[in-house]
Amino acid sequence: MTEWLFNLPIIWMALVIFLGSYLVAAAVYLIVMRLAVNDRVRAFKALSPGMLPPLGILFGLLVGFMAAQVWSDFERAKLAVATEASALRTTILLAESFTGDTETRLRTLINRHIEEAVNEEWPEMAQQQETLRDLPVTLIEALKITLALTPTSESQKVALHEIVAALEKALDARRQRIILSQSTITPIKWSALLLQALCTLIAISMVHSDNRLTCGIALTLFSTGIALSVLLMAIYCRPFSGAVGPELLQQVITSEANDRSSR
Repeated sequence: MTEWLFNLPIIWMALVIFLGSYLVAAAVYLIVMRLAVNDRVRAFKALSPGMLPPLGILFGLLVGFMAAQVWSDFERAKLAVATEASALRTTILLAESFTGDTETRLRTLINRHIEEAVNEEWPEMAQQQETLRDLPVTLIEALKITLALTPTSESQKVALHEIVAALEKALDARRQRIILSQSTITPIKWSALLLQALCTLIAISMVHSDNRLTCGIALTLFSTGIALSVLLMAIYCRPFSGAVGPELLQQVITSEANDRSSR
């Protein structure tokens, strides 16, 4: 799969994939029908229809093999974002135990981290260009401020411990989402899937080479299944390209604003 295809909006991606699938099916149909003359017709018909189920099963197995990776990465990406948002929200709530300048600084740093994640990190992750070399400066600063605090009561000691744990969890969740943004389906896997699909299309057209209408219907149905399978994996194989958004992180800022207004 080429980069430009992954960067297309979903509607255009679907159009390109379905159109490409139908064009390949049409090309297979025209070539086989042109070759299906004289002795070649008998040779094509000698191909047993019993070959079609195994070919279809092999295609389905390849789809399942690739989909297992895609869905796993997608679910892990959602979990990483949810964990980060929850940890940041916990930090904001517990920061109330330290009134004054400390609470304000922690809130400001967390809001700044979320804004950077949404406006800078997310576009980079969508392009698979974000790396762990870029440190989360705001979260690190928040952790330093927290570790420098001197609790004056037992409740502040507990809050301090929980804030440090929450910030560490947020840092780890951020690392996980950046790592997951680098995950992709390799060209070898795409090539194997598409080659198997092509072999199945050719076998279908050969088996039905004596009936043009049946052949056309069968190729259309199978090419639709190919296009749908490829489209779903193309959408979800890069979760941060649109399947997983920063809405949960943005809700932390919204919640923080609501907290202030309710005081």
